[in-house]
Amino acid sequence: MAIIIRYVVEHKGVEKFVTADKKEADKYDKMLELADNFGEYIEAKGFELDAKVLEDLSIMLAKNAASVTKLLKGNTAQQVLAEDSAEVIELDKKKA
Repeated sequence: MAIIIRYVVEHKGVEKFVTADKKEADKYDKMLELADNFGEYIEAKGFELDAKVLEDLSIMLAKNAASVTKLLKGNTAQQVLAEDSAEVIELDKKKA
């Protein structure tokens, strides 16, 4: 019989992510915390969005925090998107 360790990321009472890798679980949990912060900030600035739209937007921003930072530093959207595409291609090569 095998013993399997699983890390479960729960957010607002809902199971969001399950993995055997603690670092992955911590990273996902941190991303969800950042998404919550984005959501709170957007609402505090007076934007009234549907709850699902706000959640999706906040998660997208959190998942792409490095790219958002580049945009805030003055890079154009085209530059950032090109870099994102290059990173995806590089990751695909590593998986193969």
